[in-house]
Amino acid sequence: MSKLGDLGAKLYRGEVGYDFVGKRFVWYGVSVLITITAIVALAVQGLNMGIEFKGGAVFTTPKTAVSVAKATEEAEEASGHDAIVQKLGTGGLRIQISGLDTDAATDVKKQLATELKIAEKDINADLVGPSWGEQIANKAWTGLGVFMVLVVIYLAIAFEWRMAVAALIALIHDLTITVGIYALVGFEVTPGTVIGLLTILGYSLYDTVVVFDGLKESTHDITKQTRFTYSELANKSINGTLVRSINTTVVALLPVAGLLFIGGGVLGAGMLNDISLSLFVGLAAGAYSSIFIATPLVVDLKEREPTIKALRKRVLAKRASAAAKGESADYDPADGEGGPEVVTQGRTTGRTTGRATGRRR
Repeated sequence: MSKLGDLGAKLYRGEVGYDFVGKRFVWYGVSVLITITAIVALAVQGLNMGIEFKGGAVFTTPKTAVSVAKATEEAEEASGHDAIVQKLGTGGLRIQISGLDTDAATDVKKQLATELKIAEKDINADLVGPSWGEQIANKAWTGLGVFMVLVVIYLAIAFEWRMAVAALIALIHDLTITVGIYALVGFEVTPGTVIGLLTILGYSLYDTVVVFDGLKESTHDITKQTRFTYSELANKSINGTLVRSINTTVVALLPVAGLLFIGGGVLGAGMLNDISLSLFVGLAAGAYSSIFIATPLVVDLKEREPTIKALRKRVLAKRASAAAKGESADYDPADGEGGPEVVTQGRTTGRTTGRATGRRR
């Protein structure tokens, strides 16, 4: 068995572990700091909206030796507007100029052909109206709203409303960080970006549901025992699915990283950045929030219940009584050691590895 597989088995059996729930306020603080940074970046720098949202023209040239700096200078002089020029993998240039109508775009195309010494017929010009981007944005907001509502309803039915609230907060957390990163790095926001943002919601939710499913199983009939508090079982649940979450995230990030760093960076296919950056940041943020934010939030909400409060008092009282008698404590949430022994069909089976079945001693 590989080292990672061996670690996963030990985490699942509760032989090792990290106290995610006990240290949740540290991670809350980290998330708050990241979120504030993202909001400040969004407020100060704003988003670099693509031409699809502002309207304008995109000129694509064949392979040319003209530099990006030279093309930018000529495009801005010809149009009187700011221009964004990207070198394509084919050796050609993509020149994006906002605020141009049909007549102005025709004149700019002629001037670019002259200044760049390229035949006018070889320059492809595409006009985009701002109303099209606005329609895309409105449909994206509608889709996002419907998705959020359906997620809350599903989780409330499949699990409980506390998990639905925690998952919703985690999703908003992931979206805020992703949008903030876009504001910080200055990448264009295009319809591809919108598609990427909607896509990461599914990935983030999947990871969260995996953790929640383990939590639901491990806390089944929790009030019928006095060995574990809700937070301790929640922590065991996170550790039990930790390696699976890491594996899933790494496998998803590898192809996205290829698109972002190789396709967009090395090969110069700038349009790949539109969707790959949102996917890369969103996948990483989703894995983080599922473990460090969503489940700890469920614990905070759940331990407000009178029955769970009473259970915690009973567990702690039992441990205090055992300590006074010189007996060992049942469970250390920091390292996962000392789980309960279970009697199943008349025999003792040692520490539990998930939801215990049978009669507890």
